[in-house]
Amino acid sequence: MSPLEMVSEMLYEIQAEFLNRIRTLNNPARHPLLFLSEILQWQFQWLFEIFQWFADKVFSPTPPGPSHRLGRPKIAVIGAGITGITSAAHCIGHGFDVAIFEGGDEHSLGGIWSKVNNTSSLQIHSFMYRFHPSVKWQGGYPDRQQIISQVRQLWERYGLDMKTKFNTNVDKVYQDEKGRWIINNPANGRFEGVIAAVGTCGDPKMPRMNGMDTFKGSIYHSSRLTGVDAKGKSMIIIGGGASAVEALEYASEEGASKIYILSRSDKWIIPRNWVVDILLSLNIWGQETMLSAIPETLLKKFFYWDLQDLAPNDKGIFMDTPMVNSDVMDKLRSGKAEWIRCDIQRFTETGIFVNEREKGVPKGGPGRHMNIEGDIVVMATGYERPSLNFLPDDCFAKPYGPPNWYLQTFPPRHPSISAINCTYLSAIGTVGNWHIGIYTRILLMFLVDPLTRPATFWMERWIDMTKVLKATAPTGAFDFFTYLELLWWFFFCVTINPFRWKWATFVFFGLGIALPKRVVTAEDQVRNGMGFAEADEESRDVGNSF
Repeated sequence: MSPLEMVSEMLYEIQAEFLNRIRTLNNPARHPLLFLSEILQWQFQWLFEIFQWFADKVFSPTPPGPSHRLGRPKIAVIGAGITGITSAAHCIGHGFDVAIFEGGDEHSLGGIWSKVNNTSSLQIHSFMYRFHPSVKWQGGYPDRQQIISQVRQLWERYGLDMKTKFNTNVDKVYQDEKGRWIINNPANGRFEGVIAAVGTCGDPKMPRMNGMDTFKGSIYHSSRLTGVDAKGKSMIIIGGGASAVEALEYASEEGASKIYILSRSDKWIIPRNWVVDILLSLNIWGQETMLSAIPETLLKKFFYWDLQDLAPNDKGIFMDTPMVNSDVMDKLRSGKAEWIRCDIQRFTETGIFVNEREKGVPKGGPGRHMNIEGDIVVMATGYERPSLNFLPDDCFAKPYGPPNWYLQTFPPRHPSISAINCTYLSAIGTVGNWHIGIYTRILLMFLVDPLTRPATFWMERWIDMTKVLKATAPTGAFDFFTYLELLWWFFFCVTINPFRWKWATFVFFGLGIALPKRVVTAEDQVRNGMGFAEADEESRDVGNSF
């Protein structure tokens, strides 16, 4: 498509959307404030849509044609969630073949988003959830259906529907005599690289509690609420994390009469505001510092306001993943929801018997015993963490087991493996953004160019350096990070090795792979003349660089 045709297409889309928006605006004479608010939101949305169009046209790798032959290295992608589909699309778009292995059926496409309730939506602004340049969101906080739709469109656009093996559990990943990776058995092919994209949320976690069998109401996991009649009923939510937010959204949407949130500990809650979220993620140290008191004080004063009793005093905001939701505060202030800090003793016939504690009293400490009555109990107890045990045993050699890996995703002994979005514990940032493509392209760089591929020794030294830099952190060095810290890792990775400089534009933006590949070909001629193996002739899992 020529530049003129691209501009004409964009103008046509803008005109159609403009006419559609005009019809939905409030009457400025009757509702002037609503009209002004809509105009401001409209302007931001226009800018966002122009940005999305631009990002797709400039940064999306071109999908290969039906007759195009993809080359090696070939990558095995384990998992068909957002990370797996996105990383596979980047590989395909840059000319590298893939095979995706997914343990579930086709309904599992999209990972955790295929399992949650229909009322679930993105808690952060979609500007921070652009897992691929071609993604086009229709609003700031898309719901489950729109997210799954975007994943499926990406899956089909890059021909991944023909490269996905569903109902295939991966039990073992090992190497043949040439260092190529085998998934389960040789019948599945041989691969030069592996992307583990199993995520952090597996099957719903449903712990057994005393007296569950005596409760006369219904008990559900927070992800299994679709279709549950909650209108006019009281709902008790056990848990105080992201799953509790999911359950709260459902209860509110369905018209529950009263909602109780039972939480063992206080947890930071931050506004559903993209400006605030981005500012918090710009802490480059990735840990609590003296300056952390500034955002914590501002949040307590202007966001918690009259609910400061709920803000944690025993841990800082840069120690654990915060809840991102403004609706929680609105529901608490209106009286529709009640947050109870407590220890759960047992289920009763009519609800939950708890020990309510005052702020600052530790878990199990003294408090007031009371019975919280409800019609429905929701277990917002999260998900089992998927196992990485299918990877080789030496990936877990102490003290360099996950999450203490190179850039948190590369096992030091295997630079041809990248476990994207499945080793982290806590963070302020997002799991569905720019970094998926960067991690994927770093892996491709390592596979194609042996002079960029780090040796085990240097990967371990980077891990040690990061531990020293974060020695004063109240958490482990890799137990918490921010998005800006993650970008610093990428910048350091590329700049520390001069042989990676030619790959910088490709790594960060997905542009210009042809030039570094030509340079690698020229380097091969020099290497061959000096008696060294060419890039395609040696194991892509052995690093000799720094």
